[in-house]
Amino acid sequence: MSLRTKLVSLGAVMAALLGALGLTILGQDKAEAHGVAMMPGSRTYLCQLDAITGTGALDPTNPACRAALNQSGATALYNWFAVLDSNAGGRGAGYVPDGKLCSAGDRSPYDFAAYNAARADWPRTHLTSGATMRVKYSNWAAHPGDFRVYVSKPGWSPTSSLGWGDLDLVQTVTNPSQQGSAGTNGGHYYWDLRLPSGRSGNAVIFIQWVRSDSQENFFSCSDVVFDGGNGEVTGIRDGSSTPTPEPTTPAPDPTHTGSCMAVYEVVNSWSGGFQGSVQVMNHGTQPLDGWAVRWKPGTGTKINSVWNGSMSTASDGTVTVRNADHNRTVAADGSTTLGFTASSTGNDLPAGSIVCVDP
Repeated sequence: MSLRTKLVSLGAVMAALLGALGLTILGQDKAEAHGVAMMPGSRTYLCQLDAITGTGALDPTNPACRAALNQSGATALYNWFAVLDSNAGGRGAGYVPDGKLCSAGDRSPYDFAAYNAARADWPRTHLTSGATMRVKYSNWAAHPGDFRVYVSKPGWSPTSSLGWGDLDLVQTVTNPSQQGSAGTNGGHYYWDLRLPSGRSGNAVIFIQWVRSDSQENFFSCSDVVFDGGNGEVTGIRDGSSTPTPEPTTPAPDPTHTGSCMAVYEVVNSWSGGFQGSVQVMNHGTQPLDGWAVRWKPGTGTKINSVWNGSMSTASDGTVTVRNADHNRTVAADGSTTLGFTASSTGNDLPAGSIVCVDP
């Protein structure tokens, strides 16, 4: 056993012992909301669609996405919805540096710096200049606020870094409608955007989501091409895709109260195994009384031990972890974290999403 493995294993044992005594290594922290553009798809959103496989492994086919994965790592891509700055407070130009717009100024809890790369082979959405499109923006955690929509100016090149001087503000939307459930892959805000007329060629649609209930902001870069398209996506696995038509009668708008959500992270890894954590967040306005999270480990992965929670495993390998007594209650806008160790053949990330379920 390597020294690195011994240190990780000892940490897991100590955490388990403290948990049994009603103590915790990782306390409750302030929660963070999450979301990026799904249509037109942001770089992180489309790269995770390109990369994710049925086993939970990340294997991008797009060269820009593969380079971003190699530079910024798997944790950032798995948390594609977390390009955020907790202290932005609506600030843009002069606060978020030029060349770092697509990574929230490098102030996110995850490393999204690679998604600022100036290159022409990012996945892109095909649009028609002058047309009206339906924007979809992930409501992974729902909150009130404004969406500021920018489009790059004519003449901007994708091989040039993106700065505030390259953008025109074309729309601001406040508290748009929602479709689907918060905290799911498909849940989203939606609104109509009239695209600028007289355009052709490559462009970027940049969106800054400014929360009105906190200082937290989210940043999203979507590569598009004005070529007469209708939302088709190219540069991702399986060639291209056509957007799903909107329902003729949208679902009623849910209240902007947020919900339970879970964020998975590989903390450390070694040959044959890894240590992971799951942050359970309460984006509601009332304390969360009891929680549970569920995910299916990647092929060849087995969860061996858990602390700050109790685990059960279904016959198909799906894992459910429920709260321990000491972290049962999660304050409004708060979070708690569980940890685990696992044996693995290399698929350290889940096969699909990790979700909150009824405890």
